[in-house]
Amino acid sequence: MLGSVLIRKYHTAIVGATGLVGQEFIKVLEQREFPMASVHLLASDRSAGKTMFVNHQELVVQEVSPHSFDPVDIALFSAGSEISKHFGPIAAKRGAVVVDNSAAFRMNPSVPLVVPEVNPEDLEHHQGIIANPNCSTIQMVVALYPLHKVNPIKRIVVDTYQAVSGTGSAAVDELNNQTKLVLEGKSVVPHVYPHQIAFNLLPEIDVFLDDGYTKEEWKMIHETRKILHDESIAVSATCVRVPVVAGHSEAIHVEFSKPMSPEEARDILANAPGVKVLDDPSVSLYPHPWSAAGTDEVFVGRIRRDASHPNGLAMWVVADNVRKGAALNAIQIAEVLISNGWV
Repeated sequence: MLGSVLIRKYHTAIVGATGLVGQEFIKVLEQREFPMASVHLLASDRSAGKTMFVNHQELVVQEVSPHSFDPVDIALFSAGSEISKHFGPIAAKRGAVVVDNSAAFRMNPSVPLVVPEVNPEDLEHHQGIIANPNCSTIQMVVALYPLHKVNPIKRIVVDTYQAVSGTGSAAVDELNNQTKLVLEGKSVVPHVYPHQIAFNLLPEIDVFLDDGYTKEEWKMIHETRKILHDESIAVSATCVRVPVVAGHSEAIHVEFSKPMSPEEARDILANAPGVKVLDDPSVSLYPHPWSAAGTDEVFVGRIRRDASHPNGLAMWVVADNVRKGAALNAIQIAEVLISNGWV
């Protein structure tokens, strides 16, 4: 969070302001007292004309256009890859620094892919566009990077349990509606997902690729390597959509270069930025998505030796996917830019 005494304030735009992440952008900007000289709420023509409140001021949502970015210093995008691909370069060319939450630019070699607790130095030489990583990748690297610095990671096997809010408000509505119908003994017709999500698990997030992995799993593999600057790390992921509204959970098995005890890992993580350790099985203390919702931290628990490998640890990692996995991480990026004079 930036200090309250700042010489300069910044003209800020939110693209996709009416979506779940857009609304969370507003909430986080207010809570962190982000230094905004003005804020421009932008969305598609379907949402144009709606009103929203920012810092107790009622603002009208405008349809995004090239001219929307003329007065803008920082543009926070969360309106999907197609909008980002079209308007991101336009905004950057007109002088804004774009922090994009879509997958549009993440694997572009010239675009920094940043988690501020991990690789903030990558922001220094940005060329106007910065990519926010995938939500499930963010929480995993926040938890693993402090350990990786001490004992380099060789392999990660991760299974995710991802909330429906990662798909958007329509998916949240679908889960709520289906839950009600199932409890009433009525039939369910899925629309957002290929199968019923209420009381069910779907091991399909994003599209399937030719190798049998989904694109979500591919993102976790390749984004992790890019953020950690280590293409040698072996990563395998299975990503599952679960009937939870908010909060992604991950079961992570990690192989280090040499043995690391659970006690050492707990000590390292207890002092790591953005991490909170909740780990006492004797009183059933461990992270879970219900309690993580609405919080900033990445929660880690159930840290134990991996019974299958002498250099391995297993752990359970949970975070609010809309907040830390999207809006907060993007705003933290903007704060690093401001603090270092890179915007």
